[in-house]
Amino acid sequence: MLIEPSDVEKKSHEAHVELCAERYRFLEHQLTDVKSAVSTVKETIVKTHEMVAKLSEKNNDRIIHWGIGIIAFLVTTVGYLLANYVIK
Repeated sequence: MLIEPSDVEKKSHEAHVELCAERYRFLEHQLTDVKSAVSTVKETIVKTHEMVAKLSEKNNDRIIHWGIGIIAFLVTTVGYLLANYVIK
């Protein structure tokens, strides 16, 4: 957004300097607000990433435990079948 110089600014260097200083203070305030907002967003992203990583790790552990349980069941079943039907 371009702010055109006012007629007073065009005629008075002191007025121009004061208005520019006010504009810069406003811009610095806006920049501070943006930095704060970006910092908040960054913190939220980091927390979300950590949460997703933990959930993924829990899910992987769950899959491994289920896999081990299924394999143990299959090995036990094969052992039972071998003991009762093949080895007799």
